[in-house]
Amino acid sequence: MSDSHIVGATPSSTIPWLERWFPSSASAGGQPPLPIVTCVCCALLVVAAIFGTWLAPYPKEAVSLGDSLLPPAWQAGGTMRHLLGTDQLGRDMLSRLIAGARISLATAAAATLVSGMFGVLVGLVAGYVGGILESVAMRVVDAFLALPFILLALALVATLGTGFGNIIMVMVIANWARYARLVRSEVLTVKQRDFVTLARIAGVRPLTIMLRHVLPNVLNSVVVLAILDVGRAIILESSLSFLGVGIQPPDVSWGLMLADGRTFMGFAWWLTTLPGLMIVFAVLSFNSLGRWLHVRFDPRGQL
Repeated sequence: MSDSHIVGATPSSTIPWLERWFPSSASAGGQPPLPIVTCVCCALLVVAAIFGTWLAPYPKEAVSLGDSLLPPAWQAGGTMRHLLGTDQLGRDMLSRLIAGARISLATAAAATLVSGMFGVLVGLVAGYVGGILESVAMRVVDAFLALPFILLALALVATLGTGFGNIIMVMVIANWARYARLVRSEVLTVKQRDFVTLARIAGVRPLTIMLRHVLPNVLNSVVVLAILDVGRAIILESSLSFLGVGIQPPDVSWGLMLADGRTFMGFAWWLTTLPGLMIVFAVLSFNSLGRWLHVRFDPRGQL
């Protein structure tokens, strides 16, 4: 009797522990298993952003010219005092990467939250009320979505100026339309359901219907889009900082670290490689979590 006929035998193409840590698509129950590696990576980034001041071995602005351009500890000339090396001013790279996580994630989280709230409000009202209000709101949404993302951000920064608050405002203006379009399309479907019709017949006020009956049924899609937008916001903030119109010194940003280290790329690879890897790591982690949530909450792929 072959192994394939044994009851309960595991197919040769599936390794249980590997599937648990790196899930392929969906489990036997039809839902994708929780991606543990992705969750751990996102948790590490959040911990670094919240507790970075206590986790960093040195202050992010501590200068030591005698230790400038030290390579990482595993390379010849490196030291265990600076595990990831130092920059041109002798500042510890590990400490600055941790500080950059705080700025990047704080900017992305704040921009995603505010743009999500505003976009959900516009999409909810436009989709439920309909008529001229919906037409005008959707034409404005289409206009914002048609504008090139990075060019719109650069134009807004040139108008508003740099700084943490202005960068968040720029990202909100550039991102809110995506939420409005998604929520409006979801609301058009939800408001046709029987429980909404019964609420209207019972004399429930439109505002109450929107908040109590319609909004909870579109939040799953909003959460998925918000998680995916965190990675997008990190890329935008890093791009603006790299171009010199985003986060400004003495604050630390991964994009700003890339810009500062590009002059030394020929002989100090870690100055640009390490912050670049952190950007890739953060974006892939949140995008992977967003894809899992997409399949978990929206298996039909309507987002």
